[in-house]
Amino acid sequence: MVAPRHDPVIALQALRRDIEAACRDAGRPSQSVTLVAVSKTYGVEAVELVIAAGQRAFGENRVQEARAKWPALRERHQDLELHLIGALQSNKAREALTLFDAIHSVDRPSLCVALAKEIQKQGQAPLLLVQVNTGAEPQKAGVLPEHADAFIAACRKSYDLEISGLMCIPPADEAPAPHFALTAKIAARNGLKLLSMGMSADFATAIRFGATHVRLGTAIFGSRTSAAPLSPD
Repeated sequence: MVAPRHDPVIALQALRRDIEAACRDAGRPSQSVTLVAVSKTYGVEAVELVIAAGQRAFGENRVQEARAKWPALRERHQDLELHLIGALQSNKAREALTLFDAIHSVDRPSLCVALAKEIQKQGQAPLLLVQVNTGAEPQKAGVLPEHADAFIAACRKSYDLEISGLMCIPPADEAPAPHFALTAKIAARNGLKLLSMGMSADFATAIRFGATHVRLGTAIFGSRTSAAPLSPD
């Protein structure tokens, strides 16, 4: 028997209901959480279906893929938001500012220098979030939790960057709740309102700990095993 084809629109509608339920359980209004549909590796056809269903915030991991996919989409749909949720190379800061409305992965001085230079040059700035490596995983980007306060202060004072929030990706083999709690605690003591945390498997827990942005890809678009990247990088 052939398995039924995954329908992104039906999946999106179900996720919206799940997010509303998680917000109710947490005593929060549903509009306090933005669903970022992570469209990395998925083609324009699938993205268009989700746009037609009312989704407006999308996330990409790489500048190269966003460059190939999003300028034409945004010409057709001018009210979209595009979030960079993957690591950003300093030499791509200029292009990132032209493509993205939010960058979730500020994590090192060299990137701060590049962003500050381009923000001053272009006269516009996306929302900036500092990525915190709550699990101290060597393969992951992000500032270590014990260095986060100093890094946020340096972003503000040394680089004149306005930081709006924090992002975290808990270790895959650990319970996410302590990592979300830690991220929320760092944000609170630094006066940051945005929390980008929670993915397809743990977004309800993230909402309970104050997430303002949840990043969901496979839960909307289906498995990536059959999705072909738009670029080789």
